[in-house]
Amino acid sequence: MRISFAEGLAKAIYESLAADPRVLLIGSNFMGLNTEAKQLMNPVVSEFANRVMVAPISELGLAGAGIGAAVAGRRPVVDINTGSFIFQAFAQVVNEAANVHYMSGGQTTAPVTFYCLAGVRGGGGSQHSHTTQAMLGQVPGLQILTPGGADDAYHLMKWALLESRNPTVFMSHSLLFGETAEVSPDEPMLPVGQARIRREGRDVSVIASSVTVTRAMAAAQELQQQHGISVEVVDLRTIAPLDESTVLQSVAKTGRAVIADECHRRFGVAAEIAAILAEQGLSLLKAPVRRVAVPDVPIPYSPALEAELIVDKEKIVAAVLCVMGRS
Repeated sequence: MRISFAEGLAKAIYESLAADPRVLLIGSNFMGLNTEAKQLMNPVVSEFANRVMVAPISELGLAGAGIGAAVAGRRPVVDINTGSFIFQAFAQVVNEAANVHYMSGGQTTAPVTFYCLAGVRGGGGSQHSHTTQAMLGQVPGLQILTPGGADDAYHLMKWALLESRNPTVFMSHSLLFGETAEVSPDEPMLPVGQARIRREGRDVSVIASSVTVTRAMAAAQELQQQHGISVEVVDLRTIAPLDESTVLQSVAKTGRAVIADECHRRFGVAAEIAAILAEQGLSLLKAPVRRVAVPDVPIPYSPALEAELIVDKEKIVAAVLCVMGRS
């Protein structure tokens, strides 16, 4: 069946609640301000009202409640809402959830999922547009899921709620809600921590995650049609764990790498992948690695200024042409 990214999320949560009585939803504004997407959660609220905790906006309190419920044997998904607000909950997410298993000597787990709408979404301004994958990726004990398509939105959310034994940050993106894909609920999921080759290619590897996957796919199509360049698109799917081997295998085939990342340029996911390629794949490269990331400035509210910063199709195309020596 073909469903949207938002439908995949809602379907995964609904099916997880139906499959396991330990699953519960904690929050107040799931799916953010997208009215159409929020309506998809109505069946969840109506059928599982006894396991939906509508709470005041207090990210620190919600996170703490979710961790406590997880330690006590439940499997909660905590709606952090806008990804920038996870900073309010860092004491719980980073200092408590991530350390429960280690500090208990492996005796206790906290399978809680923190759901965030992260990234530059259009007019969010500096306080609502953070992309926190790289920050959270530095925290041992946390899993960071960054689906770039409806298929992974469904499968990764369902895996987090029903199978994961560790705390998870699920990073959604409101600009992906309308993206559609074929999803088969009965089809085995690609393992967590394994990247997906979204498009085969031979000339250059474009490594992407979350919203940059669709933009990389659009760039790959344009490059093939207008320049005859064959682009391989690698969808990371998860930041922690990070699939280094698939990235290296792809670059071994193409000899060139462009990394499309909505984090800021310094110390971002793209910087980490570039470091991996420098340490483990330098001999594979025919050209220097190119990063397409957000400049190191706050995200402006102005749409015109924001458009200058975002990682879009045009910037990815320009980076590929550069590594191909055609700029």
